[in-house]
Amino acid sequence: MTNTAFALSGAANAAPPLVAALEMRANILDLTQQAEDAVLRPDDPGGWSHAQRAAMAARIARLNDDTALADHYGGAVDAAPMADPGWQGEDKRTRAALRFMDAMARDPRDMEAGDIARLLQAGIDDADIVRLSELNAFLAYQLRLVAGLRLLTGAL
Repeated sequence: MTNTAFALSGAANAAPPLVAALEMRANILDLTQQAEDAVLRPDDPGGWSHAQRAAMAARIARLNDDTALADHYGGAVDAAPMADPGWQGEDKRTRAALRFMDAMARDPRDMEAGDIARLLQAGIDDADIVRLSELNAFLAYQLRLVAGLRLLTGAL
């Protein structure tokens, strides 16, 4: 079984009963991998390149103190600054997107309509706002899945 969550959780080295239990639920891990591929490497990336998506995923992982996941996504050389939570962007569009992604990654319950309005004012269209939200939502799920698997394997 090869996928990001399984590999980064240490589950491959878990006790045989846990590995057997996870293999019985391999479909969930396969679907998780398909979701990762869809949000990070979609056929139509819209206004966010695959490299930028990887960098934003690394940024979200860093904001959530998951170094292994951040290193996994890393970010391509041309988008690497975006992976650093301290970097705020070089243009209005990028700054607005990163503020939105950071806020959603830290405190999603505090998001409000004004956050979307600021993205639209920065020139980010509806479809790309959805794409950003999907990426952030997937990372929230993946971070929790990996943390849960780590707990089961004793890696935390």
